[in-house]
Amino acid sequence: MNEQIINALQRAIGVKKVLLGADVSSRYEHIWTMDVPLNAMAVVLPSTTTEVSAIMKICYAHDQPVVVHGGLTNLVGSTKTQSNEVVISTERLNQIEEVDAGSRTMVVQAGVILETIQQKAKDKELLFPLNFGAKGSAQIGGIISTNAGGLRVFRYGMTRNLVLGLEVVLADGTIISSMKKIIKDNSGYDLKQLFIGSEGTLGIITKAVLKLVEAPKSRNSAWIGLTSYKKVIQLLKFLNKGLAGTLSGFELVWQSTFKALTSPPASVKSPLPYDYPYYVLVETLGSHQQKDLETLQALLETAMNDKLIAEAAIAFTESDLNWFWQIREDVHVMIGACQNNQQYDISIPIPEIGKYVKKIVKKLFEIPEVNLVYPLGHVADGNIHFSIGKTKQSKKLIHQINKTIYKPLKKLGGSISAEHGIGWDKKTYLSFSRSPEEISLMKTLKKSMDPKGLLNKGKVI
Repeated sequence: MNEQIINALQRAIGVKKVLLGADVSSRYEHIWTMDVPLNAMAVVLPSTTTEVSAIMKICYAHDQPVVVHGGLTNLVGSTKTQSNEVVISTERLNQIEEVDAGSRTMVVQAGVILETIQQKAKDKELLFPLNFGAKGSAQIGGIISTNAGGLRVFRYGMTRNLVLGLEVVLADGTIISSMKKIIKDNSGYDLKQLFIGSEGTLGIITKAVLKLVEAPKSRNSAWIGLTSYKKVIQLLKFLNKGLAGTLSGFELVWQSTFKALTSPPASVKSPLPYDYPYYVLVETLGSHQQKDLETLQALLETAMNDKLIAEAAIAFTESDLNWFWQIREDVHVMIGACQNNQQYDISIPIPEIGKYVKKIVKKLFEIPEVNLVYPLGHVADGNIHFSIGKTKQSKKLIHQINKTIYKPLKKLGGSISAEHGIGWDKKTYLSFSRSPEEISLMKTLKKSMDPKGLLNKGKVI
């Protein structure tokens, strides 16, 4: 059967686009496990939507499971692969087909890297506002499939807010193409929303129409030290009101995490002393560099005089900006310090974050094997991340820590996944965020759109 499928794939898209044997094992399933050979039946490299369709028609006819690989930066096991599966890599679907400055849109194939999209928009004096640390390797198809968030969700929303149209291949090879550039379209169901955030379980995204905005003329940032979580929330309200819609980022970093991000082996130093339990990085995007800087400076001076903040460091140059954001974005230093690392991204109502994190950190350190806990997050949209280091690794320990993090979320009305998805690793805990009726409806959708269960099998539900 395997030989029959391989032969059919080679005839459909060409022998050179079907990798086998050593060409498969030379690859990997995640950028953090590049030393572990990929275990798969074959890797196929389509360069058009039509080729993806041809691949799926063959796989559907032979009941062949498929896993989609993009930039391989996911954190929930969405690209885990088994020996009986065919990998569809989107790396050759890497063309930016159009930038339309008039409609402020960009048409891209699924394999285009986020940083490439950002630069192309910048060249046209536009902005694609989605931004996060893995921008240099994450592909837009995977970003859309997981409904990624990042550092500017507070102002611009999640990925789904930046997608106007999609082209998708279904499990049986059917192509669904709705590549409209319009913002308003109430002609029936908004079908693209089925695929945004579904992690490739309902269809394979091959192309997208992205929404761009006018590029800001100014960008300003500051690191701020605060003495209580209550003051963090007060500062958010104070700045959001005072900056009149230009506040684009509000990142909260706890003291232990801030130290880890700015101490050796980190390549960047701290702009503030390590005297405060909370550190906030703010960003504004506006229309006049000097005036916007003066506005931010005046607001911070007022906040300091009113004892709302303890200390602040403002970025006065482009070099300062890069330094400040490198602290927040270069989380590999923090993650690298965590042996047997476990990563989390959860969301809860903003007023509950301070108490929740304090309680959870205490409980985590009561587990003998836990030796490091680093919280940080996009607090303006209620999203908190944890990196946890342990002295050993076991399934029992992983489950114990998962329950510690996830169990309180149901009562708080939170989510076990704010922006990374569910994948393979979180599906056991989906009931902490979703009701039985919601999960049943998800299963109905999956069964309807992928009746043979071939797409990213075992992921999400």
